[in-house]
This record gives sequence, C-alpha cells and structure tokens, in this order.
Amino acid sequence: MTDSKYFTTTKKGEIFELKAELNSDKKEKKKEAVKKVIASMTVGKDVSALFPDVVNCMQTDNLELKKLVYLYLMNYAKSQPDMAIMAVNTFVKDCEDLNPLIRALAVRTMGCIRVDKITEYLCEPLRKCLKDEDPYVRKTAAVCVAKLHDINAQLVEDQGFLDTLKDLISDSNPMVVANAVAALSEIAESHPNSNLLDLNPQTINKLLTALNECTEWGQIFILDCLASYLPRDDRESQSICERVTPRLSHANSAVVLSAVKVLMKFMEMLPKDLDYYGTLLKKLAPPLVTLLSAEPELQYVALRNINLIVQKRPEILKHEMKVFFVKYNDPIYVKLEKLDIMIRLASQANIAQVLAELKEYATEVDVDFVRKAVRAIGRCAIKVEQSAERCVSTLLDLIQTKVNYVVQEAIVVIKDIFRKYPNKYESVIATLCENLDSLDEPEARAAMIWIVGEYAERIDNADELLESFLEGFHDESTQVQLQLLTAIVKLFLKKPTETQELVQQVLSLATQVQCHRLYSPPGFCQKTKCPPLSQDSDNPDLRDRGYIYWRLLSTDPVAAKEVVLAEKPLISEETDLIEPTLLEELICHIGTLASVYHKPPSAFVEGSRGVQHKRLPPRTGSGESTETPDVGQSGPSEAPPAVIPSQGDLLGDLLNLDLAPPTATVPSVQPSMQMGAMDLLGGGLDSLMGDESDTLGGDIGGSPSMGAGLGAAPAAMPASLGSAPAVGGGLGDLFDLGGGVGMPTGSYVAPKTVWLLAMKAKGLEISGTFARRGGIIQMDLSLTNKAMSVMTDFAIQFNRNSFGLAPAGPLQVLTPLSPNQTIDVSLPLSTSGPVMKMEPLNNLQVAVKNNIDVFYFSCQYPLSLLFVEDGKMDRQVFLATWKDIPNDNEAQFQIKDIHLNSDVASNKLQGSNIFTIAKRTVEGQDMLYQSVKLTNGIWVLAEMRIQTGNPNYTLSIKCRAPEVCPFVYQCYELVLKN
Repeated sequence: MTDSKYFTTTKKGEIFELKAELNSDKKEKKKEAVKKVIASMTVGKDVSALFPDVVNCMQTDNLELKKLVYLYLMNYAKSQPDMAIMAVNTFVKDCEDLNPLIRALAVRTMGCIRVDKITEYLCEPLRKCLKDEDPYVRKTAAVCVAKLHDINAQLVEDQGFLDTLKDLISDSNPMVVANAVAALSEIAESHPNSNLLDLNPQTINKLLTALNECTEWGQIFILDCLASYLPRDDRESQSICERVTPRLSHANSAVVLSAVKVLMKFMEMLPKDLDYYGTLLKKLAPPLVTLLSAEPELQYVALRNINLIVQKRPEILKHEMKVFFVKYNDPIYVKLEKLDIMIRLASQANIAQVLAELKEYATEVDVDFVRKAVRAIGRCAIKVEQSAERCVSTLLDLIQTKVNYVVQEAIVVIKDIFRKYPNKYESVIATLCENLDSLDEPEARAAMIWIVGEYAERIDNADELLESFLEGFHDESTQVQLQLLTAIVKLFLKKPTETQELVQQVLSLATQVQCHRLYSPPGFCQKTKCPPLSQDSDNPDLRDRGYIYWRLLSTDPVAAKEVVLAEKPLISEETDLIEPTLLEELICHIGTLASVYHKPPSAFVEGSRGVQHKRLPPRTGSGESTETPDVGQSGPSEAPPAVIPSQGDLLGDLLNLDLAPPTATVPSVQPSMQMGAMDLLGGGLDSLMGDESDTLGGDIGGSPSMGAGLGAAPAAMPASLGSAPAVGGGLGDLFDLGGGVGMPTGSYVAPKTVWLLAMKAKGLEISGTFARRGGIIQMDLSLTNKAMSVMTDFAIQFNRNSFGLAPAGPLQVLTPLSPNQTIDVSLPLSTSGPVMKMEPLNNLQVAVKNNIDVFYFSCQYPLSLLFVEDGKMDRQVFLATWKDIPNDNEAQFQIKDIHLNSDVASNKLQGSNIFTIAKRTVEGQDMLYQSVKLTNGIWVLAEMRIQTGNPNYTLSIKCRAPEVCPFVYQCYELVLKN
C-alpha cells in the first residue's frame, strides 16, 4: 500500500486523534501518526498545535521516524521558537550517536532551524561534528557552518568555525574538501571583503587533487573556486589548465561549463606563441560541440555560453560551423541562437556555406526565423566584404519572391549595405522602388525613405515617391516621420527648384504651423524666420528637427547643405557585440544565470550583497594585459573600452555641467588632499563625497617640499593659453611651478593615446595622457575636430573613481574648434572628488560635452600620478612598518630587460616620487629599500634587488591595501623602461 492514503480527507477531530496516536506506546502507530502529520503539513494544513507531541517522538532509534520528526521541526521551529528549545537536548545527544547517519542528520537539521534563540546551543555539537571521524558527518557539518553564518555571522566568527572550515580544505576526503570550499565560497560571496578563500599554490594543489575523486557537484564547487584564483605566472597557469582539462570530457554539462570557465580565464595568462595554447584551443571545441546534442533547454544554455566564448575567442570554434546549422525540429529559441553564432563565425573561408544555408532558412514558414535569416544575410555582407555582392544578389532573389515580410526585411538590410559600401550597389534601387506599395512596417518604410532621400539625384521620380508618403504623414510612426522629414530636406537641397512646395509642406506638417507668409526664395518667412502663429506638434523630437531644418534653410542654405548632406561614417562590422568590459565579466560567470541573460549579476540580483564584479587576469606571458593595459602604448590599434552609463550614474546625468563661457583664469588646487590613513579601496565610500567647492581656490600648501611664497601661483596653465608667463626659464619650466625649490623633476609622462575615436563621437577625436608636474596632477588632452561643423561649449566631468580624481576647474577651450583643427588643453585635477572602487583600480570614466552632444569614454591612468612629494619614510618607521604588514600582503614581480645600475635606477624612480630609504649590497647584489605615499594616505613599501650583469630586477611590494601592488609594479616598469 502506498503513502497516498495519508493525503486523503479525514473526519472531524483530526488533531485530537493525531495527538492521541502520537502519544501511543506502540512504535508503529506512532510512526503512522507522524506520517499523517507530515502529509497534512505538506498539503498546507496547520498542524503546529501538535509541536510538543511530535518533538516527544524524537527520542527513538528508528531512523525513518527521526527524519520525519526533524522535517516537521524545520518547518515549524520558526513559528514556535520557544518550544523549539525543547529539541536542543536531543540534538546534542544525536550528535554523539554511534550511527554517523544520525549524527549527520542532527547537524543538518541544526543548520535548517533558523531560530536565533537556539543557535548558541548548537555551537558545541557543530564543533564536534566538524572534527568527527566519519567524513559523511564532516561534509554535512561544513555546509551547516555556511547556514549558521547566514543566521548569525558574528557568532560563527567568534566561535572560530571559519578557521575550522579552512582546515577542512586539507581534509583527506575529497567530498569534505568540496563541501568546505562550497561553504567558504558562499560565505565569501555574501561578505566580499572578508578574504576567506585565501588561495595559494599549496591550497590549489590540494583542490586539484580532490577534483579527480569527488562527485560532480563537488567538482563544480572546486572549479568555481579555482576560477577565482590568480596564478603567479604563465607556468602555473599552464599547470592548472593541464589538470583541469580532463573535466571537459565529463558527462555532466555543468562540470564541462565550469571547466571551460577556468580554462578561458587562465588562457589569458598564456603566451599565444606557446604550443600548449594552440593545443588547448583544439581541446575546447569538442566538449562545446557535444553539449549541443542534449535536450533543447540544455542546448539553449550551452548556446548562450558559446555566444560569449565566440565573441572572446572565435578561433575555438572556427572549424565547427556545421554543428550550428539549424535542424527542422529545433525550437525557435534554439534556432535564433544558432543563427546568431553562425554570423559571428562567418568568414571568407566559410561564407559560401553560410549563405546557402541562410537562403534556405529564408523560405521557412516560421516568420520570426525567416526575418532573422534575412537580416543575417545583410550582416554577412557587412562583415565579409568579399561576400557583399553575393549577399546583395541573394537579397534581390528573395525580394522577387514578393513575400511581404521577406521584402521588408531585405530592404532594411540593404539600407545598411549601402551605408557600408557607398556608390557600389545603387543599381538595385529601381528594384526596391517597385516594392514601395507593399511596405507597411515602420522600419521598412523608414529604410526605403532613407534610400530615396540619400540617392534622390539618381531617382527620376523621387519627389513623387516621397510625396506619396506625405499624404498620411500624421498616421505614420515617429520613426517614419523623422526619416521623411530628413529625406525631403535632402531632396530639396539636391533639387531646390522642383521641390519648394514639397519641403514647405513637410516642414509645416512637422511643426504644425500656420505661417502668415508662404515660402519665397531664397528663405522661409524672411520677416521672422519662422511663423508667429503655431500649434506645436505632439512629438518634440519631430517638432524640434523641423524647426532646426526650417531655420537652417531660411538663414544659411550653404550651411544646411554641409550639415544635412555631410559624408556619413561607415557603419561598423559588428554592431551587436557585447561591450568588452562586460564581456570579460560574463566570461567569468560562464555556467551561471548571468551567462544566459548576458547581464552581470548586479543587473538582476536584488541588493548589492553577494554581487562581485569579476575581471579576466592580465596576460603576463606576452606582455599584454587585459585588465591594465600598458599606459605607454600609443596608437588607436586597440580601441579603449566603451562606457555605458547606467541609470543613477554620475555620467548618466550631465545636466548640471557648467557650460558658461570659460574664464581666462584657472583656480588653484591643493596638489595632494591628505585623507589620513583612510582605506579608500573598500566599500561604503559614498559618505566621503564632500562639497566639491571646497577643493577649488586657496593656496598651494599641501606638500612640505613646495617651499614658501608660492601660495598665489596658479595650479596649472592650459596649453592653449600661449601668453601665460613661465615661472622658470625655457619651455621646460612652463608647468614646473616649483623650479628651484627642491621639487623632484624628470618624472615619466606616457605619450598620448587615442581615448575617443571620431567615428564614435560625431567627429570629435580625443587623445590624451596624464602627468604630475610640480605636485599637480594634470590631464593633457588633444581635441581634434574631424567633423564638418564648428565645435564649442566644451565641458568635462568624471565618474566616481578609486582615488577621487576630479577636474579642479573647467575645461579651458577658449576658441571654437574649427573643422580639421586640433587644440591641446591641460586640465588640472584634484583628488577630492567622490570615491568608488573601480575595476580595474585605475579606470577613469569620463564624459565630455560640447554643442553637439555628450560623449563617454574610459581611460586608465598610471598610479604614479598619485605618488606625493612627501613620500620618503624615516628608516626606523620603514623597518617597523615592513614588519607590521602581514606577509600575505607581499607581492613579488620581475622587471625584465633593464640595463641600469642601482644609482641610475634610484634617480629615475625618485623623479616619479619613488624614494630610496636605504641601499645595501649583499654578495654582489644591490638591495634598494623604497617608499611611496599615495594621495589618500596609503603607504607602499618596496624592496628592489639588482644583480650586476643581470637585466632582470626582482621587486617585492608590501602594502596594507594589496590591490594597489600590481599597479605600483606597472609604474616601476614604465619609469625604468622609458
């Protein structure tokens, strides 16, 4: 007989009967009664009144009955906390039972009873179970620590359970190790600053040993933990990859994805010319292909992850195009995802194969899939130039089918092809115009109108075609209305004598005006430039654009022609690629929900707790760095990461920028705002946002080495102010306001790099670098106008950043920036702005505003900007501080190919405020002991070993904020190599 009988409806007086049965002397009757109670509880009936009677049943040797009672206890303990204390003695007793299953059951239930009153009673039983002789009990107790930490974190820390948990990582049983890692990871996620998982090579070795022997879920926990480790060098990275690679052949897809995540992260540190790197790329393809033979739901998850992998490393699957071909019985969500990956893998080698497949898809019955396939053909044309002609030919064949939605999608993508390859495929316009009447979707109508307006001089009846759209102007969508307005203005500028009435009509419709005087050449409404009686259009975008065109045409037709008919930038190959910084974070979350949503956890996890931003490690093997690119690298070969402002971000709201005409004076600024010993790299920094006005004005007196009498000197003089007198002699002293006052000189300034490309900023190109001159931080910018119109009203604003960098005054561009003109500007910076930890630490997000638009970019500054002039520490203090900083905070680096003796190196470093405290020679090796002080009061101590005849220096860095160490190492390398 099954247990379903317990769920059937019973007669009146059920609680009373159950109470009697629970107190029965017969064990079988008691067990039956508890089953009935659990059944009632499961279907939602309130049986909390039986709490004391059920708890009395705990005193039994029957394991099945004990499990049922514990299940009841977990459910009702929270609503009956006072009575739950009755069970404490039994827990304590069960934790010492001879049967390990009962001991584990007791400790598991303890973790599930979320009642503050009884948690302190459970500490002693839990401590015993963590050191139990049976591994099953230990692994259960490890998970219990994480649950108890969630209820009362302070209690767990006070009782020393976290240290015991760390000891379990060295346990002989692999399942205990896996559960200990899982528990520590969960605790570390909810407390990001706790540094619980202090991973080192010894610990990593233990985890890799346990990896081969534990269950599949244990392997996932260990692999996820490995992914958070940063290897010391490429050799260690390769060693870990070699030991993780066998997991790729595991039957569980979650294990495979976790292994892929680890390998994708550690590959960043391998040199690309290494043989193993190529071998690893080949090994990654088969397991990813195998995932596509699972159920559709698992296929979808795999495809979403593969989409990320292909964007980061397309070479992994470049020979596996066929596995992404769509099957007839694939669900639509799998089809669309496969299609997306096919486009990403498309290349000159496989484009014929891909096009044949896409043409086949375009004849399917599923409308959404057909639309995506047609759009994919257009994306192929834009991505692979050699295939453009074949793609256009394929699209024309599809247009001839006269299937309405196919025609409309084809016209939309042909518009993009025209943008990518101007004056190449315009011969197809006649075919497109034949299908004008069948267009009923806004996007297709807008695309067709754009084509007619852009190539009006090649279409004989362009005015008639556009006039036909004008008849139902107010019934069209905003997208079509805006496009129609622009197209007719273009037509007027190309054929002014034939289209005067048409342009008057569209401008009147766009602005809904009752003009007191009709158009008369050469302008509109010569008396007032625009009509006095007007009834505004509902859409402000349309109305404003109409007024702009109206005034342009009526005041300066030549300028109107330059603006409206200006040469357009070519569209990019991949417009839907994930922004590089976000892609790096998502790669670190492969196998999680973030990789399916293609959003960082912070976008869908409520609250900030437990959300950590992750980045890929720097590529040490080949001298490249994903996280902290070489500041000295010049040229636009690698575009800087894009910045996407989020709602509530400082960059998102720039309405408060001061766009008043710039004044001729630059306010002075304190060069190093001392913030005591505050650690500005942690959380909870919003309270440090002070009044920015406090940082402006006042004398320069922040650094003791500045000397007296310079209080009234300006903080910095922009390069555009050519008449500014130099304090010292020659051009070299223009910025060195401390000349002759004991100020260290000769600090390294990196060459300017392109931060904002003109094609991304409507013609404005920004190059720049950073410098520290005379104790003042400066941002040196070159603004180049590559557009056709003059640029004015420049302003700049920074997002919150790790060290509070902020402009100390307005951006001084005193003259309008004409087309093809470049202006050099120097912007003084202060360190008193709002603070927020960035990834990477030296990342700076910038917004620049001018009369055209607001543009965003990000750049990275060398940390040497923040090295202050009073950073030389007393010898005794240095020795005491070095001993006081924990050894775990010490990082060691190799600086290669340096051919300088210790004295020359010391002098070069002193120019960048890296001060040598002492020097000693041991067995032919020079040891330099150095100190650096940052603007926020953080001290960095270093030991540099220089062996005569050896071009490689060994640098050891100690700091209470270890996050700073890699960036200080970067500064050493930059200064010594330049």
